[in-house]
Amino acid sequence: MPARTKRTLHEKGHRRKYMAVVDETPECEAAIYFTACRASNTDSDVVLLFAIEPEEFQHWLTVGEIHREEGEQKAKAVFRLYQRKLKGWGFEKLEIEEILRHGQVTDEIVALIEEDQDIAFLVLGASSSKEGPGKIVSWIAANQAGDFPVPVVLVPGSLDLDEIAALA
Repeated sequence: MPARTKRTLHEKGHRRKYMAVVDETPECEAAIYFTACRASNTDSDVVLLFAIEPEEFQHWLTVGEIHREEGEQKAKAVFRLYQRKLKGWGFEKLEIEEILRHGQVTDEIVALIEEDQDIAFLVLGASSSKEGPGKIVSWIAANQAGDFPVPVVLVPGSLDLDEIAALA
């Protein structure tokens, strides 16, 4: 992983950002709610990242194009869903940046953090299922924990919104 350059958050025009990964997992809502609460409490901004991962097998170009278009439509729908939820939760004044990327989600997380020096925290929802905490949480714990470029906040997916708000 390339060395991270020095933070520029205190320079004019820079604001701290909390980033959450948007997907269709149940714990995603907990992460996004915590992100919004924390950003609101600290006068920060929110970055929501949706990564469309490539299919395992893309023998024909047309299949890849269809997968890409379907992924983009799904991402737009999920972004709309969370925009409605954020407004319903009272976060309509937050500055929210929606970013859609194509690639492995773990690669896109690191790339975005490297590109946007204002991202100060990555917030992830941790699954409470017996299959484990989730793909991204497991990847960070196994491969990146000591070298990850920003602090990672893990929000247990089992917490309700009141418990999350109290923690944020």
